[in-house]
Amino acid sequence: MKHCAAKIKIQDESFRSSGGAPDRKYKLIQNPGPSLRAGGDHADRCPQGGLCFRAQRAAEHAVHTEPGGARSLAQLRGQSTAPHGHHAPHQGADHRQDPWLHRRGDESELARPAGGQPPLAGPGSGKRIIFYGDDTWVRLFPKLFMEHDGTTSFFVSDYTEVDNNVTRHLDGTLKREDWDVLILHYLGLDHIGHLSGPHSSLVGPKLLEMDDVLKKIHSSLVSRETEGSLPSLLVLCGDHGMSETGSHGGSSEPETNTPLVLISSAFKRKVGMEKPAVVEQVDVLPTLALGLGLPISQNSVGRLIQPVFQETSLRDQLRFLHLNSFQLSCLLRDSTPAFQKEEGYEQFHMAEKTHGNWMKLYLEGNASEVLSSIGKKVLKQYMEALKAMSSSLSKQLGKYDLYSMIVGMILLLQVLLLLLLVMPEALSGSAEVELPLAASLLSLPFFLLCLLCSSAHVLVCTSAHSSCYLCDLPWGVVLAAIVFSSGLLCVLLSLLGQKLAPGARPSAKSSSDAGLSELDVLLVVGTLGYVVSLASSSFIEEEHQTWYFLLNTLCLAVFQDVCRKYFRERRGPGDDASYLSSREDSSPSPAPVAELGVGSRKWLKLATPLLTLVCCRLLRSLNQTGVQWAHLPDLSHWLNSWDHKAELSLLAAASLVLIFVLVQRRCSLVSKMALGLGLLGVYSYRAAVGNVLFPWQTNSTDISKGTVEARFVYIFVLGILFTGAKDLLRSQVIVTDSRLKSRGLWEVYSGMVLLCALLFRPHNLPVLACSLLIQTAMAQLIWKELQYDAAQTTIMHYWFGQAFFYFQGNSNNIATIDISAGFVGLESYVEIPAVFLTAFSTYAGPLLWACHLVCFLSSAQDRCPASVGHGCYCFALLRSIPTVAYIVLVTALRYHLFIWSVFSPKLLYEATHTLVTTAVCVFFTAMDQSHTASSRF
Repeated sequence: MKHCAAKIKIQDESFRSSGGAPDRKYKLIQNPGPSLRAGGDHADRCPQGGLCFRAQRAAEHAVHTEPGGARSLAQLRGQSTAPHGHHAPHQGADHRQDPWLHRRGDESELARPAGGQPPLAGPGSGKRIIFYGDDTWVRLFPKLFMEHDGTTSFFVSDYTEVDNNVTRHLDGTLKREDWDVLILHYLGLDHIGHLSGPHSSLVGPKLLEMDDVLKKIHSSLVSRETEGSLPSLLVLCGDHGMSETGSHGGSSEPETNTPLVLISSAFKRKVGMEKPAVVEQVDVLPTLALGLGLPISQNSVGRLIQPVFQETSLRDQLRFLHLNSFQLSCLLRDSTPAFQKEEGYEQFHMAEKTHGNWMKLYLEGNASEVLSSIGKKVLKQYMEALKAMSSSLSKQLGKYDLYSMIVGMILLLQVLLLLLLVMPEALSGSAEVELPLAASLLSLPFFLLCLLCSSAHVLVCTSAHSSCYLCDLPWGVVLAAIVFSSGLLCVLLSLLGQKLAPGARPSAKSSSDAGLSELDVLLVVGTLGYVVSLASSSFIEEEHQTWYFLLNTLCLAVFQDVCRKYFRERRGPGDDASYLSSREDSSPSPAPVAELGVGSRKWLKLATPLLTLVCCRLLRSLNQTGVQWAHLPDLSHWLNSWDHKAELSLLAAASLVLIFVLVQRRCSLVSKMALGLGLLGVYSYRAAVGNVLFPWQTNSTDISKGTVEARFVYIFVLGILFTGAKDLLRSQVIVTDSRLKSRGLWEVYSGMVLLCALLFRPHNLPVLACSLLIQTAMAQLIWKELQYDAAQTTIMHYWFGQAFFYFQGNSNNIATIDISAGFVGLESYVEIPAVFLTAFSTYAGPLLWACHLVCFLSSAQDRCPASVGHGCYCFALLRSIPTVAYIVLVTALRYHLFIWSVFSPKLLYEATHTLVTTAVCVFFTAMDQSHTASSRF
């Protein structure tokens, strides 16, 4: 922005009035986000020659002017006229030429525009618009633009062609006279941020490129302005900022503060302000509308940026403020039943009354100080009324579909109650659950419930002012949901009746019948404590701290179990139950002295929990996440800096080698070769895109998209998955070879690991390597030796998966999603692969730990045959409890101050995590086809 600011200052010229009166001045600057600060400009420095502001988007009521891109240029030409054919309102015409003033008798009054005004520069305004850039706008408004050339905004790997496709139209379009509005939406800087972060070496050249574009546009407009013509207006703005990771969508200051510059020859030279004021993004619309002589859009909640019009006459300033105030008062009246009691509405009427008195004095030719004093008072009253009404309307933007929310909540509650009611049978040795489906679906209550639910649905959808999502669904879908919910409720009532019946048979013996051990208490209390923490916005923002604490506590509890086994007690006989649960039936005896001093394996078992704690501590320092400490420097920033590329390359190479060593041990020879070549391809891909270096490279000036290298890796991923799937299918035929199924599962797991290695950024490869190291150590030295049951092992895997979700740098903020992973190996935007790869990269931690759990439970020979079914049930229960609890909390807290910035993003994560868990449970079921009980969960 340093070069950009200098060019703006040099090219600003004095205004040449077209009507005798000085024109308005348009100059606005917002505090640039981190991507623009990388250019070297001071955050608060404003170029000379204009008014300066620091504009921001409201975090709680985000209103984006554009759906994508870090920058856009909108050039609004000044040939527009005011409504009804009159001159633009800023020229200071008298009231007889004023289209917004009506004469009635000896008095004049401010006319109030009727509702339903056309939008800014819309078809109703008669403006001829040309658009080049993000094709999202073309799809949203296909008939709005006279000419357009759209470019996809989703392929973030492209930061060159996406801008060249816009710039190539400039020379020809700027020479034409057949347009009024030219919109140029540049996406390159936004794509660079998503691809390599705000501190990338690509940011500087891109900013210089944008400076050249700005210079070309401004020079062309200034050279074409003639004496007596209206000046053109050049608007430079961004719709969002950029976080330290290069993403956006959160509520932090760097993401909501963006630059906004209005450039025009109408601006007088003025010393720039060091610290700009603040304006809201929604305020741009009414400011531009009134500046172009257009009515304000009916549903706009913005308020006039008054300093923009401060050099116009006081009469024009009051007229603009009245128009804006009246528009907001009409919107407030339509949306608020008790609008007359609103503070802003009362202030508006007071200002309007005082304004009328000022108009009488003005029309009488009074030029005393009293007139100026009253005018300044009216201006202040209008500004206070606008601020109050705009704030009140912004708070009402969130409208909730309570009917759909309640229906969804009821369905989830029914599923959770079903899981809880069948817990004894699901965790029994046979894992068999009998559901009274036939009896429930053929009962009279079922048909009565269907009729009642259908009647309630019709009543809600036909009521006045009803606007529900469920009411717009086809009747077939609605009836299916009603039948499902009614049938599920009848099943729940039937199961509950069986449980409470006096002569009910006792439930099958489960693994928990022996009582709860200390570890069981920790797992239950920790899981329920996490659910309770979801009621706090602070705990949601810092949820990673919860999982880090639980994981550390779990490691200490496991370490205590290991110490108790090898230093206090001799292991007694047991089956699938936990050793701690059955230790009361064993006869404790001190271990022989010789047994304590020999055997390196025993010391490895003792060291495993401590090694896990060390790994977790190192991984916490790798990626700072959350809100409170996200701004602090971490190892990833140090590794990704340009000066430490050699260290990053060495760490990435070592991580890939460790991944190969840990994964290949259980693969077939073909899969081992594919895994090794695939990991080599991963490093080659990262070297091609400039993230790492080969030993013979001194720099990475030759940067490409790495498409060939990435697709090379995809081939090996598919090959390994195909080999694993083939072994799994063979295991269904050759049931006597148990190793075939175990090897097939591990090869599927190996393919997922290779895909993660490709999608992870180089600094996150140690996270993957440490995850595999902990899995190997815990499986070989802890879970098998201590013989934890399937439920305990499943909860541990779930906790580790959640912790590694945050070790990757994820959070409950949408801005931390690495969308660049969705475009690895793609040359254009393809929706399904992009969505799949992004979701897989985001939830790689939980997915890998869930897949490892399947491999572990399926390969253990001494376990209960229904272990996989137990794991599936526990996974479903662990996901259902927090999801249902959180949906209830969000519904109750829907008017909370942080509902949009904290609770809503977390709800999206919960919904996606539930879908991922559903896929995991399906995989569990497919891997345990020989047990019909597991197929029901």
